Amino acid sequence: MLIDVGVDIDAEGGLYGKALCAALYGGHEKMVQMLVEAGADINAEGGDFSNALQAASAGSHEKVV
Repeated sequence: MLIDVGVDIDAEGGLYGKALCAALYGGHEKMVQMLVEAGADINAEGGDFSNALQAASAGSHEKVV
């Protein structure tokens, strides 16, 4: 996996800003869990969302919120 080889999980780019925001917006619960366990910054800002909570809310994913 990319996380295992040291990829920057808090790198910013694209519409969603961070990988965590993209996973949250898409409702990918397992991916969110993996990113958080790997140390993703849950308070990071970037992309079209102010933070991770906003990304999850915008995607209407109650379970990941």
